[in-house]
Amino acid sequence: MAQHGNGNVSVVLWREFVLEGFRGGVETQALLFAVFLALYMVTIMGNLTMITVITLDARLHSPMYFFLKNLSFLDLCYSSVFAPEALTNFLSSSKVISFGGCATQLFFFSFLGTTEAFLLAVMAYDRFMAICNPLHYPVTMSPTRCAGLVLASYCGGCLNSIIQTSLTFQLPFCSSNHINHFFCDVQPLLQLACADTALNKLVMFVICGCIAVSATVVVLVSYGYITVTVLKMHSGSRGQKVFSTCGSHLTAVTLFYGTLIVIYAQPGGVESTEQGKFLSIFYTLVIPMLNPLIYSLRNKDVKVALRRLGQRRAAL
Repeated sequence: MAQHGNGNVSVVLWREFVLEGFRGGVETQALLFAVFLALYMVTIMGNLTMITVITLDARLHSPMYFFLKNLSFLDLCYSSVFAPEALTNFLSSSKVISFGGCATQLFFFSFLGTTEAFLLAVMAYDRFMAICNPLHYPVTMSPTRCAGLVLASYCGGCLNSIIQTSLTFQLPFCSSNHINHFFCDVQPLLQLACADTALNKLVMFVICGCIAVSATVVVLVSYGYITVTVLKMHSGSRGQKVFSTCGSHLTAVTLFYGTLIVIYAQPGGVESTEQGKFLSIFYTLVIPMLNPLIYSLRNKDVKVALRRLGQRRAAL
């Protein structure tokens, strides 16, 4: 810590933070540890299974499953940004995180979350091209184009993360070093700043709002065209299969975008209260856990691939 005098005012610049996490005694912390551990383990197993199945089964080597494999990779990394630190803090009395560790956590939180928001929009565009323009689909969604779309999603996530992290950590933190959250997020960090945070809040609102609106527009327009196309189909079974595949993606989009819009993309959104913490559990652990289940339970190709993989392992 460094102290600077300014007349009669003494300012303490903190170089480490304390993650307060959730209220409650030893029993509450033990219960939360068990819940977090269960969610995290299911998330790891589910997403690793999706990545393995899509990689090993040649029948799933298509653009849709290429994007789904990247989504599983993002969910795996995303939950790993928070869960290990949170699990450690549930069993620790200090709950200290360094200044650099906090900045790193915020960077990867913003980076991976934004990348996933863009990737979900890309996946909607992929379904639009596959269903509405099937003759041009192999050319439009070539391996090079798919890799470029994924790379663009990562670049967009990285750019947003650099802006958010740099703007946040250039502020002086002097009012307290206790973060009222279980991880380093922008809003609780801004509450600790002893400088004007109006610009930070405006930038966060504008950027998050633009990301949410643009991604939502892509999804809505894509599914609007898909709906019209499906209604024109003469084959009922084909239309049912399309709606089943798209329904999985639409469920994932609604859960992810809906939660983030409630927390970040509205003025005076949910701040670092107990309600905000529990909403954060939903998009940091619950959604990454649910995505593999959503896509596997409602996808016949994935279920068949899982069965083949199980039979292959049983035969060894």
